[in-house]
Amino acid sequence: MSASYTVKDIQVLKGLEAVRKRPGMYIGGTGSDGLHQLVWEILDNAVDEALNGYCTRIELTIRADGSISVDDNGRGIPVEKHPATGKNTVETILCNLHAGGKFDDYAYKVAGGLHGVGAAVVNALSEELVVAVMRGGRVYSQTFSRGIPSSKLKNLGEAERSGTKVTFRPDPEIFPDISFSKDKIRERLETKAFLIAGLEIVMKDESDDSLETFVYPGGITDFLTKLAGQAPMIDAQPFHFRCENGLRLELAMAWTEETSGRILSFVNSIPTPAGGTHDAAFRSGITKAVRTYIEKRNGLPKGIKSVSAEDVREGLVAVISVYLQGNLEFQGQTKERLNSREASQVEPLVRNAFETWLHQNPTQAGAIMSRVVLAAQARTASRAARDEVTRKAATRRLTLPGKLADCSISSRDGSELFIVEGDSAGGSSKQARDRRFQAILPLRGKILNVEQASADKLKANKEIQSLVQSLGTGMGKQFDYSRLRYGKIIINTDADVDGHHIATLLLTFFYRFLPELIHRGHLYLAVPPLYRLSIGSGKKARTQYVFSDEEKNRALKGLNGKEVDIQRFKGLGEMDAQTLKSTTMDPATRRMLKVGIENEATADDVFDTLMGKDVRKRFTFIKTHAREVRDLDI
Repeated sequence: MSASYTVKDIQVLKGLEAVRKRPGMYIGGTGSDGLHQLVWEILDNAVDEALNGYCTRIELTIRADGSISVDDNGRGIPVEKHPATGKNTVETILCNLHAGGKFDDYAYKVAGGLHGVGAAVVNALSEELVVAVMRGGRVYSQTFSRGIPSSKLKNLGEAERSGTKVTFRPDPEIFPDISFSKDKIRERLETKAFLIAGLEIVMKDESDDSLETFVYPGGITDFLTKLAGQAPMIDAQPFHFRCENGLRLELAMAWTEETSGRILSFVNSIPTPAGGTHDAAFRSGITKAVRTYIEKRNGLPKGIKSVSAEDVREGLVAVISVYLQGNLEFQGQTKERLNSREASQVEPLVRNAFETWLHQNPTQAGAIMSRVVLAAQARTASRAARDEVTRKAATRRLTLPGKLADCSISSRDGSELFIVEGDSAGGSSKQARDRRFQAILPLRGKILNVEQASADKLKANKEIQSLVQSLGTGMGKQFDYSRLRYGKIIINTDADVDGHHIATLLLTFFYRFLPELIHRGHLYLAVPPLYRLSIGSGKKARTQYVFSDEEKNRALKGLNGKEVDIQRFKGLGEMDAQTLKSTTMDPATRRMLKVGIENEATADDVFDTLMGKDVRKRFTFIKTHAREVRDLDI
């Protein structure tokens, strides 16, 4: 870095250079989520054709060479020369940011891809991209490489249908791992088919010659049935509501006997896992409708002053799908949260519709109200018991486990708790940490598998109790978020199979007993290196750390003819303090993965399959996915 700052330091990036320079700004990162964002961008363009009534079938193919194809039977991209660029329209869209047909309401009434960025970003970050357009009875094709045309638009002859087919192969210069997750793609395709009733979506996988078709005439009511799973519904018939009054809204919901609930929200078929204005408006509308109905019926028993939003949502499973026109405001290009104020219309629409339905269906309404009141009674009893414990402990000093090496600052913001395996790793971590804001909690071996353990075993487990005491929140129904002591909770285990198993056990515990810490973004996974490569000798020697066997092999390919000494780390405990600090703990140089829940239903099923009591589920999972294993550490 130079101390000078002159006109020579100002860069003007042309075309798609900015995307390749800072891909994280456009797709959120270059890890697995960013890689799959490329798929979603192209898929959403095809889905937009379906949303507007021009497409009935989409076919996605995972190709044997690592590329992805998305083929729709929509209108096809225009191919004529564009007056603004002098280039054909296909090239204009794929080589320019903010070029597309979704900035007004003429070509698309509603759309998920809104910024004219998606297809161009995919093109910029692909080693090769091929687009075929079927339009006006002809087939046109053009190829691109890393955002630059590698051929002209060619007329290939007659076409029997209309549509667009995009095939792209991600650039290994951008993405460390270009392996797509079949399960993640299947989940997204199935969700799209649920949201657009009657749309046929086909997924092909050339690696195993498989084909799956998703089509759901019932739309989101079919989706709701899947989300509820085996949990008995309080009411056999879910509430389904659809309207087009200023905005298009579709809603399906039902209460189950489970204490947990799932609310999935979508805008123009785009999942919004972080919620937003539409999600908040839905929750508010439902809560107000239930409260009004109970008040009119004098349905509150003695000792219960009112029902809370938490009581209303307990056991609630819902899918809310909103379609908005015009300039939608999302938080970030990946569109995880909606900020558009127009979506606040959802509250009165939902409130009035559901309140009317409750009055028209007294039997079903009575069952739902009993469920909500029961949740309120349980909350009130739990609060009373917690207050009693708090009063008794008010004069006592906070008790922390002796093995915890706490940090100096008392503020939650900016502080970090590293959970490490064993005393050896704990000792190294204590030497490598910054005592001001980093705390270390070593755990002995593999903690209890909470998916199979009884409540008594859970309470008696010293490692879990040490963890809960360190966090300060309590767990389960005694959880109190306001008492959380650390801003980041970082699971830091060895990079081998045992380390991954310990991390999975800890993730299971957090998911089942401290889920709010995941939802609020406090939980992380450290990514320690697996190998150290010492390249060259003498004064010119340098060190490179790699984090997987695949990354090691790629690095070695580029070091032909050079002297390389390879050291495999057996665990964090064998790293010296400086190495551990620079690779795993220093915020300026470390790698970390933020733990999030993209789909509650899928997450619940994964934990039940991998860690639950039913051995048959694990056996089936292993048989199904055995061929997908690339690096087996035995």
